[in-house]
Amino acid sequence: MLKSISLNENKIPEGIKISETNFDNPFHDGLHYNPPARGVWNIVHTGMLIPEAHQIYVCAQGCLRGVILTAAEMNRMENMSWVALREKDMWNGEMESRVIEGCSHIVEEMDEHPKCILVYLSCMHLFEGCDFKVIANELKERYPDIDWVDCYMTPTMRKTFEPDVMMKKSLYSPIKKLDENKKFIGLIGCDRATDKSCEIYTLLDKANVKMWEITDCKTYEDYLSLGSASLLISYLPVVNYASMDLTKRLNIPHLPLDLSYDDEEIMSNLKSLAKALDLDETIADEITFETKKEAGESLERAKQTIGNTPIAIDASATPRPIGLALLLVKNGFNVSRIYLDAFGKKEKKAFDELCKLKHDIEIFPTMDPVMLKASDENTESEYLCIGQKSAYFCQSKRFVNIIEGGGMYGFDGIRHLGEMMIDAYLNEKDLKLTISHKGLACESCL
Repeated sequence: MLKSISLNENKIPEGIKISETNFDNPFHDGLHYNPPARGVWNIVHTGMLIPEAHQIYVCAQGCLRGVILTAAEMNRMENMSWVALREKDMWNGEMESRVIEGCSHIVEEMDEHPKCILVYLSCMHLFEGCDFKVIANELKERYPDIDWVDCYMTPTMRKTFEPDVMMKKSLYSPIKKLDENKKFIGLIGCDRATDKSCEIYTLLDKANVKMWEITDCKTYEDYLSLGSASLLISYLPVVNYASMDLTKRLNIPHLPLDLSYDDEEIMSNLKSLAKALDLDETIADEITFETKKEAGESLERAKQTIGNTPIAIDASATPRPIGLALLLVKNGFNVSRIYLDAFGKKEKKAFDELCKLKHDIEIFPTMDPVMLKASDENTESEYLCIGQKSAYFCQSKRFVNIIEGGGMYGFDGIRHLGEMMIDAYLNEKDLKLTISHKGLACESCL
């Protein structure tokens, strides 16, 4: 049964109690609204992670405006080119040649060929039935010194794969199999660097193993070195499709270590990693003895500082908003609102427990058009928010400014989050200015 979010007599959205929410289908998925919180990364930001690479967007001018402005705001226009599609390209039979010749013209105008070029096709190409294989094969034949990567800017295809899921697969497409290095593993799926203080890095130090993260890559050769990894690990679900492709192409095993706020799941993940690194599983207990204690102390300090202040969490801040809410409720925090559009399948256990502990938490969508009425810029709320979208909807200047977990992991991540909650409570932010910057942690000219 689908439940629609309601409107009161003042046309302000009213949330649904978590205990009355359908876990499988909490909200109707129709026309989408995008709140003006710009910290989440888009395909432009992600593609820029490949060092010495160039991006070419082939799409209509209306779509080009957004991607070009993103590159401009990042001060990365030198890594961006485009081919504008025209209406007649849809019926004149020249769609493939338009892409090929447009990309070739751009390459010929360059002083030096880039190591890698990411070509982004759009919804128009899918509607028209464009043959990307013909395009890719011709470009590779003309310019064999360049790694050509097929990418897609197709937000209309969300019923199959989300754009960021597809982009994660494209992000690792140029990686080729190299001689295996037993003392080298790769962490995939993260746009931002993972905290070096977390237990993952501690285990790697114990095993004398180095880790590849794309955020550490300075050259294209650094980037390609992932092909020599003996193991791939990840903790964000957005990379699952990409990990399957990498495992199939490179024959490198993948170990998911899902980001979690549950003690048992965190320990299980760390023991799995220890085993994969040929360490005794008891080492996971040793390295978490202090960090688990520090995590609890950090949350206790946060509770003493924040008191009974209502807390709102959104799904842009973490892939486990229900798990985070459960952790905070168990530690005495007043979690009152959660903003999300769907529940992750692995959140069911936390969902059921949270319904029993605090059944009146309100669930709001973020993409339903009715949420246009959810924010009153003339009213400042008392909420402490975790995530930009909840801060926007609550109009709160007290918020933890993170996306996709913020690079925090394990008990060390919980400790860090507690510290960030204290800072958010004590130090107000300029809400409008902060959330207007595209791509949190990227350089911005604003």
